[in-house]
Amino acid sequence: MEHPLIGDLNDLTLDELSARVTELSNKLNMATRMGNAHLCNQLRMAVESYQNKYQERLQESYKKADGADINFDNKINIK
Repeated sequence: MEHPLIGDLNDLTLDELSARVTELSNKLNMATRMGNAHLCNQLRMAVESYQNKYQERLQESYKKADGADINFDNKINIK
């Protein structure tokens, strides 16, 4: 489940998304150690939102780099 209060993530770059995931993961670890379950749930939703957008951007960059061709016939030739 994504966090409902996080705004539009389309303006962030891959590096910014990665930095936010790392930052939120560190905060999640701290909240887990403190035993604050409600904060942990909120942080998990925020991390998931940023990770989903990061994965989406990463897939887009792979498609652009590969020319959006998912056909691997020219890359793997087993005969």
